[in-house]
Amino acid sequence: MENEVMTQDQAYEVASPFGSSENFQKLFDIGKMFASSSLVPDRYRGKPMDCTIAVDMANRMGVSPMMVMQQLYVVKGNPQWSGQACMSLIRGSSEYKNVRPVYTGKKGEDSWGCYIEAEKKKTGEIVKGTEVTIAMAKAEGWYSKKDKYGNETSKWQTMPELMLAYRAAAFFARVYIPNALMGCAVEGEAEDIMKRAITAEDPFKEDAK
Repeated sequence: MENEVMTQDQAYEVASPFGSSENFQKLFDIGKMFASSSLVPDRYRGKPMDCTIAVDMANRMGVSPMMVMQQLYVVKGNPQWSGQACMSLIRGSSEYKNVRPVYTGKKGEDSWGCYIEAEKKKTGEIVKGTEVTIAMAKAEGWYSKKDKYGNETSKWQTMPELMLAYRAAAFFARVYIPNALMGCAVEGEAEDIMKRAITAEDPFKEDAK
């Protein structure tokens, strides 16, 4: 998906879509066009409003609307970028170059990990993102995911090398290119927030006698 990231002048632009009703109508017409296409992901098909928002985001980011639709998911009511999209956004960033995943530890063991390394274009400084390991994936509950029939569905067990790189890219993007995320969460963030939500104690509840 790295090739999906384009410069602003390459993307389909709708200047100031909210500047006038005419501009907004043009944006909505484009959204309707995408919604009627069989090429868009199922979650966008037949949903012109969702497609319109995706087109607006793509326009602001300077990327292809298809990239947004393919890589932006809604989890627990919150939009979040896939790790694959995060890697694309990092590599397409104007701030960094020579972006690459660096693997650590021993393959096949819990110590196996990955972090994203990139070089700042202006200063040449090497930036290293958060390291993600198989041990972390297991501790955070990412490593195993079963469906209602008890079948394992987690890609961490079938393609761990990719999952390590994508999750490391998500962490790097959140810390070092937050503006590129357009306010959306990154892969795993929405689930982690929901999982760690704490219910405050009721101060008026009497202690059990």
